[in-house]
Order: sequence, then structure tokens, then C-alpha cells
Amino acid sequence: MITRDGGPQPADFADVRATNLAVVLRHVRTHSPCSRADIAATTGLNKATVSSLVTDLIDRRLVREVGMTENRIGRPAMMLVLDGSPYAAVGLEINTDYLTAVALDLAGERLLSWRRAFTGTPGQPGQAIASLAALARRAVSKLEREGRQVLGLTVAVPGLVDADGVVELAAGLGWQQVDLRKSLTAALGEPAYPLMVENDANLAVLAEQRLGDSAGVADLVYLTGGASLGAGIICDGRPLRGARGFAGEFGHLPLDPAGPSCTCGRRGCLEAYAGLGALIRQALPDVGIETALSPSEFGPHVDEIHRLAKAGDVQVLAALTDVGRHLGHALSLLTNLINPACVALGGYFTVLSPWLIPAATAELESRSVAANCGGTRLVASALDSSAAAAGGATRVLDAIDAGVLPPPRTAAAR
Repeated sequence: MITRDGGPQPADFADVRATNLAVVLRHVRTHSPCSRADIAATTGLNKATVSSLVTDLIDRRLVREVGMTENRIGRPAMMLVLDGSPYAAVGLEINTDYLTAVALDLAGERLLSWRRAFTGTPGQPGQAIASLAALARRAVSKLEREGRQVLGLTVAVPGLVDADGVVELAAGLGWQQVDLRKSLTAALGEPAYPLMVENDANLAVLAEQRLGDSAGVADLVYLTGGASLGAGIICDGRPLRGARGFAGEFGHLPLDPAGPSCTCGRRGCLEAYAGLGALIRQALPDVGIETALSPSEFGPHVDEIHRLAKAGDVQVLAALTDVGRHLGHALSLLTNLINPACVALGGYFTVLSPWLIPAATAELESRSVAANCGGTRLVASALDSSAAAAGGATRVLDAIDAGVLPPPRTAAAR
């Protein structure tokens, strides 16, 4: 442990035990069913320590025994799996036209998944906060009626969010300097569980790494494809957030200073070429500009583009190729800098990926310094539109993995 002045300090026993509890819990999550001997052999902890830690985790209802197994070399062993039945992690997402709530158990299984239309007034966060609080109360009440304790709640926002939960800018919502964490905490009556606020792409990439087809990938990028384009980035197994949490504004990478105007007020950003509005204008020119840029209409327009692409419509295919090419250009800037193993396309990119990925890959290959794109693969995410909310719940689970464990359950609570 390091003190504030940089000098060494002996680690507190409680801190060491919390760390070891987390090590054992992570092992059970990723290798269950497993025995105490398996844990000791893999982690390097001695058997007596493992036995004590497992007993603690059983008392906390985080791990349970599932019986003896004889299908192994040596004596039969008592096998362990995750329990976590008394617990839940909750994630919420607010976007320009919808709210989403997802709750997960410790194994990442969904306990609830709700999506609600949202017609808040841009620039008036009070209405949105009230709607978020109402959705959170409903979700928490349902979980508590089922006998579960909520371990934490994280809210995903499409914008710049600092470490204190202040939304500095969310252009699609018309927000500037909104202290969402403080306001929502007050609206919920100072709940016992921790409440966090994070950028939607930063959370979606956590869900992709834990729950998606890219599970376990240590160098990963998740691209949102909604009203705005964001990138959630994991490098060497750790989220990349930047000095103030503002990393990943992928949609505002400048591709051409003389290019079309962007919603941010600048020119030539990727979003002006490959955002939903840009795609709809190219693929469906008969749609009015105001309608095309209305978030509530994005879904139907994307469905129509998908239908026409499958039918081989020349104009739609050309628009998708053009968007894919610009996407590949922007990805080349990203991959040349951080060399991810995988880039998962989310949001509307997912359903349109059969036409976007070939064009994007070709452009990426032509602009990458390293051969074969440095090994970077472009794939369609298998997660649905609730990825950011699921990532919010995942962030709570990540805190449990890091050692922030619920206290042991009392006999009365069991």
C-alpha cells in the first residue's frame, strides 16, 4: 500500500483479506464448478487460507456448495459455484427518446430488462431525473419483493461525465453541467446502495467484455451507434477513461476540416459522415431533414434501410458503403493509436453490419500502419440495445470482483 506522500505503508490485514476474497470469488465465477483444492492450486493461496475464505463467501451467500464429485483424479471433492441469490446489480440508461433498466445477478443473468419511451424536453433535466428516479424505484422495489438486496445502481448517459457524476455535456439531451448523481441520489431519498453515473459507451464496453461474444478480450473497443457515436475502450484489461473521464468521443474525430457541419458546431467530424442522420439523409433522401434527425424516428428509418439493403437497393447500398468507408477511416486513427484486438459494432451498426463491416474493413486495411490491421477484427456485437444499461449493472459487479463485498448475512437474514 502507498501513502499519500508516496511512501510505503504496510497493508492492512482487512485489505489483504478483502483482496483474497475477491480473488477466490473471481476464480469461482470463471471456473465453476471448482473445489477448494482447485482454487489453492491456481491462485497460490494455501489450502487453510482458501478454506477460511470460502467459508466467508458462503456466509455472505456469494458462493455455495453443490455436492461431491468423483469424476476427478484423487479423492472426491466438494464443488463450489456462485450463489449470489440474495443480490442484484442495476443499470439504467437515459437516451434521447428512451429509458432502459437492466438488473443482473452475480453470474450476469438478467433478472429484469425494461425499456420505456421517453419524451423529455431537451435542456430540462428535472423531468428526466424524475423519470429516472421513478424507473429506479420500480426496479428496486421489484427486486426487493423477490428478496434481493441491491448492491448498486449505475446510470448511463450519452455525453461527457466526470468522476463525480456531473454531466458536463450531453448534446442530444440538451444538458450542460448537470449534477446527475447528486440530483438522482436526492430524488431516491439517499438510498443505501451506491449510485454512480458514467458515459454510455464506457459502460457498454464493460457489458461486451463480460457478457458479449468478446468476453475476456483484454484490448477491446465497443462503438455505440445511436443518436451519437461513442467508443468505449478497454486497454490491457482496464477501461480507458482519460484524465477527467472524457475519453471515447469517437463521433467527433475530425476527418476533414472542410467537411459537413456537425452537431457539435465543428466541421468534418465522423458523426457528420456516419451518424444516423447522415446515413438516413443519404439512404432515404425523400425523408425530410427534420424527420430524419428526430430520435423517435431513427428506429423505423433504420428498419427501412435494412429492408432495402436486403432487397439490393442500389442507393441504400451505396450509402452504407460510404458510411462504412468513413467508419473505417476513423477506426484506422483509433487502431493505429491503441491496437485493439477487437472492435464490436453496437447500436444501429449491429443490424447494418453485413454491409458496413466489409467497407469499413477495406478502408481500415488501407490506412493501417501495421499489416492486417494489426490484428484488429471488426465484429457485430451480440448485445441488444440495452447494452449500456447492462454495462451499468456490470460496473456494480466489477466492484464486487474488486473486493467491495456485501457483509456476511446474519442468521435472521438467511
